[in-house]
Amino acid sequence: MALLGNLIVRSLDIRKKFKLPVASPETYQRHTLRQLLERGQYTSFGKHYGLGKILSEEVDFIKAFREKVPVCTYNDIYKDWWHRCLKGEENVCWPGKVKYFALSSGTSESASKHIPVTNDMIKSTKKVGFKQFYSLTEFKLPPVTFQKGVLMLGGTTSLYEKGGYYEGDMSGISAKKMPRWMSNFFYKPGQRISKRPKWEDRIKLIVRKARQWDVGTVCGVPAWVQIVLQEVINYHKVDNIHDIWPNLNVYIHGGVAFQPYRESFKKLLGKPITFIETYMASEGSFGFQARPGEPGIKLVLNTGIFYEFVPFTSENFDEDGNPRKQVTSYLVHEVKADTDYAVMISTCSGAWRYIIGDVVRFTDVKEHEIIISGRTKQFLSLCGEHTSVDNMNKAIDTASKKLGITVREFTVAGFAHEGLFAHRWYIGCDDNCASAADIRKVLDDTLCEINDDYAVERTSALKEVFVEVLPSSVFYDYMRYIGKEGAMNKFPRVMKGDALARWEQYLKEKNIKSLSAI
Repeated sequence: MALLGNLIVRSLDIRKKFKLPVASPETYQRHTLRQLLERGQYTSFGKHYGLGKILSEEVDFIKAFREKVPVCTYNDIYKDWWHRCLKGEENVCWPGKVKYFALSSGTSESASKHIPVTNDMIKSTKKVGFKQFYSLTEFKLPPVTFQKGVLMLGGTTSLYEKGGYYEGDMSGISAKKMPRWMSNFFYKPGQRISKRPKWEDRIKLIVRKARQWDVGTVCGVPAWVQIVLQEVINYHKVDNIHDIWPNLNVYIHGGVAFQPYRESFKKLLGKPITFIETYMASEGSFGFQARPGEPGIKLVLNTGIFYEFVPFTSENFDEDGNPRKQVTSYLVHEVKADTDYAVMISTCSGAWRYIIGDVVRFTDVKEHEIIISGRTKQFLSLCGEHTSVDNMNKAIDTASKKLGITVREFTVAGFAHEGLFAHRWYIGCDDNCASAADIRKVLDDTLCEINDDYAVERTSALKEVFVEVLPSSVFYDYMRYIGKEGAMNKFPRVMKGDALARWEQYLKEKNIKSLSAI
């Protein structure tokens, strides 16, 4: 493995010396859409919407595409098209038969969704992965990093056979399809352990075998990676994870904002490491943090995914976060910085003008770099306070730093209160946690400072803010209770409707008492 690692380091150094030609974002995306239309025109979807005719619009086929193909959500495209793929029908939205379906990570709000994963999408994901691998040379990592193992804490690679197709987490499908040299020499925990279907079984084996590996990079969703690292530390009776893996230099994270987890992560480490964010979803791999010191994720624009960005406003979305029939969208070269956009994609897996639910903000338009600022259905605006997940993350981060506490999970609910409205925060915090009153004050003050709409409504319609401090284990136990433990599953930052009722009922049934409340 050392010899292969040295070859990789040398090849990366050589590649870094060459400046490869780069086209403009508009050129890449125009070419991408043309390729998608060419491949999709003879499918059932393509014939229904006349993708071939759209393609013939040489003057402006992009305009024709946006005019003739409707905007859709998962429920729309599944009901009309993707359910046919599950039944084994070929050439529905993309040429051929779909052999794999990614189960979306979802939240406690709904059951997992079935997202088609074609061979072209698997190739696309690999291509983005290699691009990110090449970009690591920009981060001035110790060369030894590339000679060590890569621990990927994702879904099981033992996919579930469902007659004519297989289903599982996108992370599990990607791990199963990774290059053999990567799997044999670098991938941890290895195929034997990753095939275990139960998350708990995989984690037990990872914890026990941790000393046998020399890990340089860890990848995964922050909440579950944090749990695994803590269990490794506890099991082997060491002070920090570097006592087990002294060459650990990189953590590649994604799925949720890392900001609320940063302080608690530092407590698990024996030395500073490099944190790199990636943007991967069940629908595909979209980009990664490519420049040290810059928070934005650079979108990859030439791997079979065509992007449109829909301003996240009341003109385009209703009060529940559903897109309206007619929306205004912008291409990557038309967007503005510091504006919230819902992401809409057309892909080589047969998604067409599909709103995936993420809300992003461009931090650098020229570099097409974004941050994920929220979800279309995870925001609070009962009375015009327009509180986004990004706002909530910043408030939690501020409270963690000011009060010296470790917040491992949180969620927020809005409800009617004394003729007006209120928010209730559920905070997952354990040792040496501050009082609910102190946390409430910092959260409320921070939101008033960073969100003018929130500040105005706190003087009128948003009458009160409540905080309940719970053991962090309550959040993980709840995910296990609803069958969404581990891997790529994430606790929702906002609870609404049936999801909120189920959460509150769980707390009541389990007789869970707040450590502190106000």
